[in-house]
Amino acid sequence: MNKTFKIYAVIFIIVMVILALLEVNKKETTDWRKNFDINGKSPFGLFVFNNEAKDLFKNNLKKIDQAPYEYYSQHKKGNHNILVIEKEIDAESWKKIMDQVSNGSDAMLIISRIPRNISDSIGFYASDISFEEENVLKFTDKKYQNDFIKLDKFPSGRGFSFIKPGAEILGKTVEKKNTDQANFIKIKFGKGTIYVHSEPLFLTNYYLLKPGNVKYTQDVFSYLQDRETLWFIENKSNRSSFFMRFILGNPALKYAWWLFLGGLVLFIFFNAKRKQRIVPVIEPLRNTSLDFVKSIGNLYLQEGDFHDMMAKKAQYFLNKVRIDLLIDTQNLDEEFAKKLQLKTGKTIETINEAISLIKKAQDPYASVMKEDLGRINKLLDEIFK
Repeated sequence: MNKTFKIYAVIFIIVMVILALLEVNKKETTDWRKNFDINGKSPFGLFVFNNEAKDLFKNNLKKIDQAPYEYYSQHKKGNHNILVIEKEIDAESWKKIMDQVSNGSDAMLIISRIPRNISDSIGFYASDISFEEENVLKFTDKKYQNDFIKLDKFPSGRGFSFIKPGAEILGKTVEKKNTDQANFIKIKFGKGTIYVHSEPLFLTNYYLLKPGNVKYTQDVFSYLQDRETLWFIENKSNRSSFFMRFILGNPALKYAWWLFLGGLVLFIFFNAKRKQRIVPVIEPLRNTSLDFVKSIGNLYLQEGDFHDMMAKKAQYFLNKVRIDLLIDTQNLDEEFAKKLQLKTGKTIETINEAISLIKKAQDPYASVMKEDLGRINKLLDEIFK
């Protein structure tokens, strides 16, 4: 075990101890999300209602974990009650429910938001009718006037902004500063009846466990006939079947799992990585071109053939002018000088002096000195800067 791994192992252990201390001292937080889970024990779960539902419906309640479309396609039922509590339902399933109601069944929909096309077909439009932090749900029937429920935690404020003529209002949302708004209605649909309640919070654990609130719930379901009731709950097949679901669903186990994975990664990275041999340093091949050029240059200087060197310099310059500047170099006259001056931006004096030296280099009988070679070399390099 090398020194680096020991250091990271110590750091890993320290982090685990700190996280463990934080987990032990962590205060339990209340989950106020509106999940409406029949097994949920959080404030807005349906655990209490789920356990008391059999007695409430006199053992005539049957939970269905299939979609209504799937269930009714497989089962032929007589007239019965249908219960839906804050559940997403597909369009084909809604059609099946409507067909059952048309044939004489009753449906109680305790949903805050129903698809617009379904609510239109039934004969109402739901919207936000209240924005207060507290409101009271009451019945319009005088025999239930003493049975009400006060919503003091996150009421949805949903209700009905439009109800078709002939519909009966069974319950309202009552506020101090606003007029009463309908939230519980009864509508005849074919041979059956549809009951719609827009505030499902009254069925959650938080409100059912408060003294006196159970009576309101009993009154709501008293409108249904005493017969078999099918409660369409969340389809269990939609729950994750991932083998890590239990571990990831428990915060303590989840943290332990991620710490284990983190430690495993550190171990692999620092201790199990592949050992490599030392790569020998190979010197790159030396570029001898510059040395060759210097040798040739020294050879020319030693020979003293300045005229030949000057002619080659002039020939190289004129070739570059033809290729790069696209200027004809056949006649080194005034027109050539003007073109070269325009394209290089150098003074005309510099251009003329360079042309004069080029002509001298091209004359095989001209006498060329070392100074002439240095001068032409400087001028031609300056022109192409």
